[in-house]
Amino acid sequence: MSRIIAGIAGGRALASVPGDHTRPTTDRVKESLFSGLEAADAIRGALVLDLFAGSGALGLEALSRGARRATLVEAARRAADVCRRNARLLQAELGPAAVRVRQEKAASFLAEPDPHGWDLVFLDPPYPMPEPELAGVLALLRPALAAGALVVVERSSRSPEPTWPDGLEPVRDRKYGETRLWYASPA
Repeated sequence: MSRIIAGIAGGRALASVPGDHTRPTTDRVKESLFSGLEAADAIRGALVLDLFAGSGALGLEALSRGARRATLVEAARRAADVCRRNARLLQAELGPAAVRVRQEKAASFLAEPDPHGWDLVFLDPPYPMPEPELAGVLALLRPALAAGALVVVERSSRSPEPTWPDGLEPVRDRKYGETRLWYASPA
């Protein structure tokens, strides 16, 4: 069972996506990720995009810790339904307009012009996603980023580093057992 770790909704349990098609971020990885993001002051007031959202846990954690608004994008109907359910569970703490859930593929979502630049973006694609497909999503994402944005890609520790598009520079990476996080910012 996943949960919100800290912030105004800290300790609240989240619904999980049934089946084995999603891979929730472990509490250990989530704690390390968000400790680093808070130390870098990357959350407070941020517009957050959670692509391949699964249950929405990363976007909702960011909201609990002070992000302004989060959009959870998930193509699978069952997972998008869980995102909606989790958003409703936290509505009292986060406010009714804090979360938007979009059921569509990441590339389709990013192909639409957005008037806002994203400050913080989480990408946790399925491990079997081919690297060229991930590179295509990152290329579509680059123009939608605010200056100073931070992009976090979660993959298997056995996966190669993502192919970053022009204008998106790797900042660091961290390994946690089977999971590796890559961080990048606009150049």
